Amino acid sequence: MSVHADALETLRTWAGSDARQEELRARYVAHLEAHPDGVERSCFPDHLTAGALVLDAGLDRVLLNLHRKARRWFAFGGHVEPADPTLAAAALREATEESGIDGLRLDPRPLHLDEHTVDFCDPRGTVRHLDVRFTALAPAGAAHATSEESLDVRWWPVDALPELEDEMHELIRRARERWSQSTSSPATSPGGRSSRAAADQPIR
Repeated sequence: MSVHADALETLRTWAGSDARQEELRARYVAHLEAHPDGVERSCFPDHLTAGALVLDAGLDRVLLNLHRKARRWFAFGGHVEPADPTLAAAALREATEESGIDGLRLDPRPLHLDEHTVDFCDPRGTVRHLDVRFTALAPAGAAHATSEESLDVRWWPVDALPELEDEMHELIRRARERWSQSTSSPATSPGGRSSRAAADQPIR
């Protein structure tokens, strides 16, 4: 299955938590149905992106990156690559690369959708990222690092967050609720399994 087919199946079967999320889900599905390259950055001006919000095991800290170009604190994420087998795998890869943490535990179910414009992404002009956001837990004591895409990567207490966009507050709230409802079965382990194998294991 291609990442395009996975994205289409994932979003067709996912249920948004409110009317706005359902509206975005329908928008993403229509985009993918109309564009065979709809998950690729070559699809202009709209294409899917994927990312993950990383929390610690206690769910009381969130790991954010200060984006080098946007100069704002965000969750980890970016473009889907041709080698990514699934959207969840793309989100896991992005979070791993940008956080420097191996062994992130990814919930393979989408958590939140967000459509936003970006002016510094493509020389052709403004693009619209149709972002599919997941959530992951960091291993206890994991050391993070700052990638070339970030000015800083830092743990923030959930009750002492930096200035964030409203959508980020919503994402953090949803992530903490999702993990608090989960009892076991992480989607990844630090044992070197492939992203696809990791992302295919649901949290029960």
